[in-house]
Amino acid sequence: MTIRVMKTTKFLGLALAACLASSVVTAAPTGKSGEFTIHNDTNSNTVVGFYTNDGTGWSTNWLSRSVAPGDTSKLEFTKDGALCQQRLIVGWKGKNGGEVKDEPIRIDFCKASNVYLHDNNVTFD
Repeated sequence: MTIRVMKTTKFLGLALAACLASSVVTAAPTGKSGEFTIHNDTNSNTVVGFYTNDGTGWSTNWLSRSVAPGDTSKLEFTKDGALCQQRLIVGWKGKNGGEVKDEPIRIDFCKASNVYLHDNNVTFD
């Protein structure tokens, strides 16, 4: 009986360790399967486009809706096998409609939990 209890205790300990390990993996805020938030930190410019390039060409627009000044939007980086380091172009609503695109910048999606879109630059943490 003592051996059985020890085995059960050992099994429960391993099961608990596996649960904790899997919760750490699924709770990761960034990375290839992680969510991140874009923040429109401008006073008067609306974000209408968010495009990335991993070296194989520019993506389609990630956004399903515009992001107004002061607003946020959650996005998810899920492309299997994608490189963390990518180029990013932000598209802004033009004064006469249409889209005005910024110059591309480099971003590491495996390190980005928040992407801050400013009038003249993009930062992330």
